[in-house]
Amino acid sequence: MFEMKKNIVCFITFFITALFFAAGAIAADTIVVIKDPRLDILSQKQALINKRTSVLTSNGKVKGFRIQITSTNSRDQAFNVKTLVLSKFPDQKVYTTYQAPLFKVRVGDFIKRVEAEKFRKLMLSTFPTGLYVVEDVVEAVLEDIDQ
Repeated sequence: MFEMKKNIVCFITFFITALFFAAGAIAADTIVVIKDPRLDILSQKQALINKRTSVLTSNGKVKGFRIQITSTNSRDQAFNVKTLVLSKFPDQKVYTTYQAPLFKVRVGDFIKRVEAEKFRKLMLSTFPTGLYVVEDVVEAVLEDIDQ
């Protein structure tokens, strides 16, 4: 009988000890992180930097879109098209470039392709064929990019 009580006491002691160790192990798995509020500001700044650099070329110019109206061998034809675009759309900048052997006439400084497509559809009344939205380096300020 004494032996049986001794075994029961040992069992109960072992069981209680095991419970305490288990509770300690569960508490050891819990991690409490106290975050400095300045980290939120830092992550917002980094997100803005990432957004800006995603639209910049390696030399710091802004990647965007323009509408190419014509690509021709004739310089006179290119400048006639440029004059027509300036008369119909005076609020847009028109660019004429020469990439041998072609003169290319492009219009606009658009950050987003959607904006360029919208303006291309507007231009279809004047130029029913041959309008393409092309990637180009555009003139823009960083405030335009942030929007």
